[in-house]
Amino acid sequence: MTLSAPSLPALSRRLGLGKLAYKLVYAPRGFVKTTWQRGPLNRYLSYRGQRQMEAQVGQLRPLAADADRPSYDIYFMTGRKYWYQTCFCAYSMQQQSPVNLRPVVYDDGSLQPDQKAEILRIFPQGEIVAPAAVEARLERVLPEAEFPCLRSHRLQQPLIRKLIDFHAGETGWKLFLDSDMVFFRQPQFLLDWLAQPQAPCYMVDVKNAYGYSETLLQELADGPLPQKVNIGIFGLQSEAIDWHQIEAWLQTFLAQEGSHYNVTQGLSCLYLAGRDCAIAPATDYRLLPDRQEAQRPQAVMHHYVAESKPWYFRYGWRHVARG
Repeated sequence: MTLSAPSLPALSRRLGLGKLAYKLVYAPRGFVKTTWQRGPLNRYLSYRGQRQMEAQVGQLRPLAADADRPSYDIYFMTGRKYWYQTCFCAYSMQQQSPVNLRPVVYDDGSLQPDQKAEILRIFPQGEIVAPAAVEARLERVLPEAEFPCLRSHRLQQPLIRKLIDFHAGETGWKLFLDSDMVFFRQPQFLLDWLAQPQAPCYMVDVKNAYGYSETLLQELADGPLPQKVNIGIFGLQSEAIDWHQIEAWLQTFLAQEGSHYNVTQGLSCLYLAGRDCAIAPATDYRLLPDRQEAQRPQAVMHHYVAESKPWYFRYGWRHVARG
């Protein structure tokens, strides 16, 4: 019997070459492409703004809770590279909110002691969840023998922790926010959701970015696929998640179309399929703002991804510092 040779992508996955290829080929290529598109001067201005943003965290005053206001938890995952962005996101949301917002920050394992101290200085009522606490919970509720794909992929693709770390073995509704966001006006949609969550919530993407073919997603979905789901804002009820179903979906993804950066949004799309959802208005909760919008914000919130990153570091955060 003649065996066919494995494809190059399959062979790469088998040999564990994905991360090496990224470091040696794709990351440098991406850096060169970005520098060419933005220009060296714009890239320098963005870098300078990023460093200024990090330094400015030390000037944010501590936010004390008001006993006469209702209080709600908001959830983040962060580390040593992004902790200051988490601070600006939570701080700007609190600036614009007539309630107490308590950041619950999951440490991805890289937070430094001085960074943790600074987070708790700014948010005295906040909480930092240690990686060891999450790992111990996952050992109980998602044993590796029963959930091999979820446990292994969690180590390979950190974004999937948006699902696993915050919800596996937990109860209640949780609102997760990406750190690279800034709030400019009262986020009434999110405040209403926090006060009375009744359905999953998310924000609107500029396109479907689920990582996997629509054909495969349709085959797996229990209902109509939601469109343009972006989980930079993601509210879920922890105990409502069927982890055996999530494991089965992930196994199918990997077996049929391999791993993908957007696997978490693909799984989230399947989970939300056919469900009633609360969707943040796209005009108020704006993904990928342009330069003009970043300079003079009209939206309630910006989510600075991809090519909008320069405007985040050059303009977005400064509105918070001036406030």
